[in-house]
Amino acid sequence: MLEIKELVKNYGKFTAVDHLTLSVGKGAVCGFVGPNGAGKTTTMRIMAGLLKATDGSVVIDGVEVTKNPRALREKIGYMPDFFGVYDNLKVTEYMDFYAGAYGIAYKERGPIIDNLLEIVDLSHKKESYVDSLSRGMKQRLCLARSLVHDPELLILDEPASGLDPRARVEIKEVLKQLQGMGKTIVISSHILPELAEMCTEICIINGGKLAAQGSVQEIMQKLSQKRIIHVQPLGEKEKMIQILKEQPFIRSIIENSQDVDFDFAGTNEQLAGVLKQLVLADIPLISFKEKEGNLEEVFMQITGGESV
Repeated sequence: MLEIKELVKNYGKFTAVDHLTLSVGKGAVCGFVGPNGAGKTTTMRIMAGLLKATDGSVVIDGVEVTKNPRALREKIGYMPDFFGVYDNLKVTEYMDFYAGAYGIAYKERGPIIDNLLEIVDLSHKKESYVDSLSRGMKQRLCLARSLVHDPELLILDEPASGLDPRARVEIKEVLKQLQGMGKTIVISSHILPELAEMCTEICIINGGKLAAQGSVQEIMQKLSQKRIIHVQPLGEKEKMIQILKEQPFIRSIIENSQDVDFDFAGTNEQLAGVLKQLVLADIPLISFKEKEGNLEEVFMQITGGESV
């Protein structure tokens, strides 16, 4: 769906984006994160056709951004970090204006607008003036606006910025619904725990370059080369530890008061074999799972502690 190759953006002698290369598959939800000034917004604006790259290419579903801007506009929906609204318009008038800007026939606009307002939970505000909406509602309206032409790729720059916890939950639920509809989403946010929940993969950009890409767990494994497995037995703890010590792919065992963590270096099939041995030994288990990575820890390790 999205292919960025050797992308460069210079502002005079300053390089904001430095030979950035990454790809995002169709239907993915990609979290785009990095420290302040890392080049996130610049890259997203180039993807949206709002900035011209110094060098490199951005291809969206086979369309080169710089060579076919009209086709690009049909394929993407862009939600900037700061956006304007027309306060003297009602919600339906606001949506109708953008539908017209995309060349949607007047008789087709009503059903499209009604459907989008239902998706972002603003049907009850369709006759309200935009300036009467809360910030969270305005964010959802802007998201609906970016969907009016049914784009295949959504580029969302800090969609939850400045929202209270309830409004952030509402935005997150809308994004889950859009993911279920098969939309490809590239989203930047400084709220890392929530981003980790929403995204199928993470791209970390640092100094204008791609520092890491993959799921949080995949990035954690690449950084530490460790898989930490958490096991909590219901009794029989010493017997379980003895079995674990006999396994060739377990490098270290950390005993806690009621549970155990071990560093596993084998395959998934070999891990399943460990679990099978514990079950065959009649050791009752409350939990046997791989410990999930923490996006904040990954981010701090890769970027050297710079703020997001």
